This record gives sequence, C-alpha cells and structure tokens, in this order.
Amino acid sequence: MPVISNGNRLLQFGIFEVDLKAGELRRNGSKVRLQEQPFQVLTVLLEQPGEVVSREELRNRLWPADTFVDFDHSLNAAIRRLREALGDSADSPRFVETVARRGYRFLVPVNGKPASDVLTSSTPTKPAARWVRAGLAVGAIALLVAVAFGWWLGHARSTVSRPSPSLRRLTANPADVPILSAVISPDGRYLAYSDRTGFYLRQIATGETNPVSLPDHFGGRPASWLVDGTHLVTTWAASPSDAPGLWNVSIMGGVPIKLTDDGNSPAVSPDGSQIAFLKGTASPKGGSSQEIWVMQADGGSPRKILSSDGALVGVPAWSPDGKNLAYAAGRYHGGGQHVDAELRVIEVATRRIHPLLSTVGLGSDLIWSVGNKLIYTISERPPNQDDSNLWEIQIDPLSLKPTSVPLRLTSDPGFVTTLSITSDGKRLAFFKHSIQPDVYVADLVNAGTGISAPRRLTLDERQDYPFAWSPDNKSVLFDSDRDGTFHIFKQAVARATPELLAGGNEQLVTPRLTPDRRTVLYLVTPKFDQTTNQVRMMRVPLAGGPPQLVLKADGLNNHQCSVLPANVCIFSSIQEGEIRFFRFDPLTGESNELPQLKRRETDYYSFNWSLSPDGTTLATSRKSMPNSDAAIRLISIADSSEILRPVPGWPFLNSLDWAADGESIWVSASTTQDGSSLLNVPLNGRVRTIIDDQKMRVGWAIQSTDGKKLAIWQASGTSNVWMLENF
Repeated sequence: MPVISNGNRLLQFGIFEVDLKAGELRRNGSKVRLQEQPFQVLTVLLEQPGEVVSREELRNRLWPADTFVDFDHSLNAAIRRLREALGDSADSPRFVETVARRGYRFLVPVNGKPASDVLTSSTPTKPAARWVRAGLAVGAIALLVAVAFGWWLGHARSTVSRPSPSLRRLTANPADVPILSAVISPDGRYLAYSDRTGFYLRQIATGETNPVSLPDHFGGRPASWLVDGTHLVTTWAASPSDAPGLWNVSIMGGVPIKLTDDGNSPAVSPDGSQIAFLKGTASPKGGSSQEIWVMQADGGSPRKILSSDGALVGVPAWSPDGKNLAYAAGRYHGGGQHVDAELRVIEVATRRIHPLLSTVGLGSDLIWSVGNKLIYTISERPPNQDDSNLWEIQIDPLSLKPTSVPLRLTSDPGFVTTLSITSDGKRLAFFKHSIQPDVYVADLVNAGTGISAPRRLTLDERQDYPFAWSPDNKSVLFDSDRDGTFHIFKQAVARATPELLAGGNEQLVTPRLTPDRRTVLYLVTPKFDQTTNQVRMMRVPLAGGPPQLVLKADGLNNHQCSVLPANVCIFSSIQEGEIRFFRFDPLTGESNELPQLKRRETDYYSFNWSLSPDGTTLATSRKSMPNSDAAIRLISIADSSEILRPVPGWPFLNSLDWAADGESIWVSASTTQDGSSLLNVPLNGRVRTIIDDQKMRVGWAIQSTDGKKLAIWQASGTSNVWMLENF
C-alpha cells in the first residue's frame, strides 16, 4: 500500500484513504459519508493496527468523564456505522474485528507500517484502487457448480498483520473487451497481454503499448515468459473444438513455433530449461486439469509427472531451485457446494508428493517466489463470497514443509486469479475479475426457433440465478445473495423488485417446484467453515408461509420434480466421485434409492442433470473433452437404458434443462475459444443456436410452463490486470 505524506496527514489502507486534517474518509478518491464519532473511532484504531484497542480506551479518548451519554449504545452504534462505511461485516470482518470482552482490532496494515510511524513519513503517495471479482459460473446444477468450480470458495482463519505492498493497476479494458490473458516479464519491464482485439506488449514504466505482429489466424494468449525475456509460451486452440496447444512466440512477432498439441497453463522453470504444463482439460478455458507434464523448453522429451486420480489440478508453480512443483488439488463433492482443496508439492525427479496446506477457499493459482515464499489465493466467506485475496506461506526447501503460518497479503474486494511474478520476486501481476450474473427474460418467437432481445429482470449488483417459473407464467423463482447470503426470491416479470420467499442467516439455494406447482423446494447448504456435508431440503408454500423440513441427506447436490399428471421427484447425492439418485416424497420426505442410476464420474459436468417433465428420463452430458463432439445422454429412470444425442461442433456442454413440452433440451455450450452460447437441442432434429454472445456469458435457460418465455442466466463483467510491488 502507498506510504503517506506527513504534510497532508493522510492514512491509507486497502482502497480507503483517511484525511485527518479534513476529517474525511475516501474510497478510491471519492468521499464516503461518515459521522464524527465513527470517524474518531476509526482514527484511534488506525493508530494501532493489529493491536486490540479496549472499549475503555475508546471511552477515555472519545467520551470524556464529563460527557453524559449511554456509552455502550453510542460505541456500538459508531462501530456499526463505521463498518457500513467500509463495507465490512461483524461476522466476517475484513477491517474492524470485535475481540470478545476486550475491544476492537484493526486487521490490515496502515501505509505499510503502524500509523504512529506513518505520520512522520515523507515518502510520496501512490493511488489506491478498487478491485472487483469475476468467476464464470457454469453448469446447470446452478449455484452448486457456479460456486464450486468458480474455484473453491470458503474462508481462511489465520490472519497475520504485515507491511502491505503497494498496488498499481496495469490495464483498464472495458467490460466488452476484457483482458483474456497476461503475464509480467522476468525483469518487470513489460506486460504481455491479449484481448479480443489482439496480442500486445506494454511497457510498465510508461504505459506505452504496441501490438505484437502475429499471423492473422493465430489467436495465442501469453501464459509464461522464457528466461531470455524476448519469447513467451502461449496457449492457442486452432479451432473451437480443438484442445489448446502450447506455442513459442517472439515479442518481435513472426511465425509461432509449436511446442505441443495438447497443453495449457504452462510454467517455465527458473533456469529456462523446462516447461511444466497441464493436460486432460477439465474446463473449457483450461486452468484446471487432471495431469501435470514436463517437457524441455523446445518441446522435446515430454513426460507425465502427475497422473490423473480424478482430482482437479491447478496451475503448477516451479520452486526457485527448479526441483519441485507446487500445485493446488481438489475434488468436488455435494453438500458443501465447493471443492475440497489442498496445496501440494511434487518432486519432479521422484514424483513424491508432499501435502502443504489444506483450507476451504483455496484457489487454483499460485506462485513459488524467491526466498521460498508460496503465494496463493483464498476466497472470502459470506457475505464477501464474491471476493478472494492473496496469501503467503514460507516453505523449507529441504523438508518441503511450511515454516510459517499463512500471511494475508491483500484484503480488498474482487476475485483474484492468474498470477505471474518477476525473477527477483518484487513485482506480482494478477487478474481482478468482476462478474454480474443476472436473470434475463425473453419471449420465444418464430415458432420457438428464436427469442426476442433478452430484458434484464434483476436490477441489483449481486448474483442472481433462475430456477423455475410460477404456475401462471408471470414470475420467476431465483436465488440471490443480495442480502449477503443466498436467499430465495420470486419476481414478477412486470415488476422491478422481487418478493422474498425464504430468508434467514443460512445459505438457501436452488428453488424448484413440486409437481402441483404450489410448493417451493429448496436446499440449505452447510456454512463454509462447517465440516459436515449434510444438506437440508425445505419446502415453503409458493403463496407464502413458514418453511418446513422435507429431508436431510449427505452430499445432496440437485433436486427436480416432474409436472402433473406425472408425480415424480428425484434428488441426487455425490460422495467421492460417485453420484446416486433417490426418489422422494416432497410431503413426507420418505426416499428410496434408484440403484440402477448410480454411477462414478470424474468429469464434474456429468454431475449436472435434468428431469423430463413427464418424470421418465434424466438428461445429462457425456464426458466433455476437446477434439470430439459432446453429446447428451438420455437415461431411462425405469431401466437405466441410454440414448446418446450428439451435439455436433460443441466440445463442452455446461448445463441442460428440459423444454416445457419435453421434446427438446435447452443447453449452455462453450468451446475452447471465446464465448458461450445457448442451444436448443431437439430429441430428433437439427440443433438450433438461440444465443451466440461474445460479450456476455450464458449460464442456462428455464422455459415457462406455457412454453412462451425463457428465464436466462446471463452475466457481464470486467477483467483487468493489477500489480503488487515491493512486498
């Protein structure tokens, strides 16, 4: 963080600045309204960052003995208003922590040192910045996969104060031209990046940016610099269905040199002799796979270092001595709505694996810096689940074990991914993404072969996911975290605001209707810091009323019902890569397993399923992979027989939802290149592309019972690069 000028008596922490002389709190340079008493409390806390300030000390400083007020009430109100101004939470504090029976503690460093020292400093100021999150949610298990594979949400508890690095924004692309890939050069002079308009090289000191001249057909994305500082390893998929390959590209341009046909997320070793990379793509865009490979820098002698065991594997990071690779590994399971993840180190020569750290919220990106510092990301817990931040641990290079507790490097809004670092470890570049998932509504036109222009229904700036229509086809049921945690809402298409159906302090997701369409069934998932994966299914009348328990089940991940006259309700449970199906009664909660449907899966997309309106058939996607067309599996509930429905030209099917008439399926599909699309796939007939949008993501679509409307999850967002210095 910037160090502050004594003359102006300014204090900075995160994206905030306090002007002691003017008595103002500013956020990204804009004044934040804060009353006098909360401001005074803040200034006292800033004097002792990381230390407990007792309530008695605050009383003596701010409420003298001759002041006649209800001190407890006044202080509590001041703390509450201060947290509101900072966007903080008492349950999940980012700035102001309540220390039980003692007082309060300011959690983040101020100007990189204690405030008492800052007030005598004369180092120039650099601007702070606000970061916002992205994270494309995919999959029709809705929030289940959206939250889970957005990468491993949760919360880390170990917080240790330390001097904060300074922040600097390197790119400022608009939402319709997001940065797709970027990496900082070993000497810290350049940022190589790509967006939809091309491949660029930016001088970090001056901001001067020049395009890299490459063949017109080549859409490579920079991923890792070679040690000479003039060449990069890039990823590129030659066609929408091809697996991405790795290519050597010169910053002077020219013809790229192919290194391998199948690979993503490359990492060049410190001495430049080897490249580690991932294979066995588990995501349309790479970044998480199931195998780690190593090859020579020219692409020769490729060899597998880590074989697939069904776990998702994150981006590999070389140790400073080039002998080991660190990576994040995790497995998706039901119930907790996240991936169980841990940091690991694998010895390249022996392939021996050493576990390092296990914590909920662990991300897939990491860097192993000089001085044996491992830098990684952790997602925040609700109500800050849109955010993630950078953390660090020290590693013993001999024992390959942590030698320090985790240290928090940042404490800011936004979702962090895609880390790269200079060879001296002083500059770290990373992405800050934002995503705005909303419910859009469109009318079906031309006999169902097209739709009108989608109109945004949900007007908040939080996450909204549609799941059902009301029986009169006038309202959409969705879950949203607009209250901080996910709750269940209903909103009429003619209204601008929703009606709360089920709330509280727990996470409520996936609202669906019973066969008679009068009752809403939804799931209550465990909190992120709970070890259980037991999920409760609840019901609440659509017309309103108190919720009631239907059943409890471990690993419950999805549930759907048919439409009368069919009377079938099914839920699924995931345990260690195995998915099991159960038929249940939404009134009594009684359930019976359907053993003929049980199966093992390693591809998380296969956990996504949809029940036909007549209750006879499950639709799920066949294992998705590049270099082949994906397909829909139609599985008979009666005898588990299967029919395969190919979807030509599409390697990835992200979500599936039956059409109202049961004659076709709405599918969100994507490729190894940009964009996502909404398809309508008839059981017999030609696949129709309904939405093909390169600027907005398409999650899924729910058709109204009368077949005339669609509720669509679409998301816009931004993606830019930031840099930490001198940390």
